[in-house]
Amino acid sequence: MKVLGLTKKSNQAKPILGYTDDEAVMLDFDDTTFKTVKYWANRTVKWFKLKGFIILKSSLKNYHVVFNRAVSWKRNIHIMNWVALESHNEKMKDYALMQGIKESSTLRVSPKRMKRSPRIVYRYGMQEDQIRSFLCHRNMIKRIQRLCV
Repeated sequence: MKVLGLTKKSNQAKPILGYTDDEAVMLDFDDTTFKTVKYWANRTVKWFKLKGFIILKSSLKNYHVVFNRAVSWKRNIHIMNWVALESHNEKMKDYALMQGIKESSTLRVSPKRMKRSPRIVYRYGMQEDQIRSFLCHRNMIKRIQRLCV
C-alpha cells in the first residue's frame, strides 16, 4: 500500500508549547542584552507598580519577562506598547502588536528546534500572584511534555 507524503523517515511533530494569559504582563525581548532587559524590567515594574518580575533566558540574547501584578487587558496592552516605544526595540514592537491582535500574551515554555526551554536567570520583588501562576502552568506543561516523549 502506497501513501503519498508519508515515509518511514517522517519526523514526528514537535509542538512548541507556551503560556497564554491576558492579565499577566509578559514581554519578549529578542536580540537584546541581559543588562538592557533588566533595565527595562526595573523601569516597568516601578512605573506601573507591578510588584515584581522574573527574567527568563530563552536563547542567546533573547529573554522573557513576566511581571507579578494582574492587570486588565487594556492596561496590559498599554504597558507592552509603552515598553516597545520607550525602548525603541523593533522586535518588541512586533511582539506587542501581535499580542494585541491575538488579544492575549503568549511566551514559549517548551524547547524550540535547537533552543532549550527558557530558564529563570533573575528574580526581583514579589512573586506570589501572576509569577506563581505562570511558574505553576510552566511546570505542568513541562511535566506533560516529559510524559509524551
